[in-house]
Amino acid sequence: MPPQSNDRLQGTLDLLVLKTLASGPMHGWSVALRIQDVSRDALLINQGSLYPALHRLEDNGFVSSEWGTSENNRRAKYYRLTPRGRKQLEIETQSWARFAEAVSLVLRLA
Repeated sequence: MPPQSNDRLQGTLDLLVLKTLASGPMHGWSVALRIQDVSRDALLINQGSLYPALHRLEDNGFVSSEWGTSENNRRAKYYRLTPRGRKQLEIETQSWARFAEAVSLVLRLA
């Protein structure tokens, strides 16, 4: 198993966003709220982290976006997972599982 890079935190946010968008298109703020809700308020994603992640994922072809109207009748950018993003989600999920297993092994030593 290759060593983990210092980009783990950024990669984790990307993984969370991809997984959230796997359930269907949503605007950025809804992505953050969904992650917060599913994590039982343990993960709070601020806009200063969320939107750069969404733009990075879009630049890499993992998500696409289009403008629409939100549930409160405001203009919002909606993001959706692309086929390339679904493949990346699978890769990142496997990588995360290996990482979590490695951390668990170390924690059991203590």
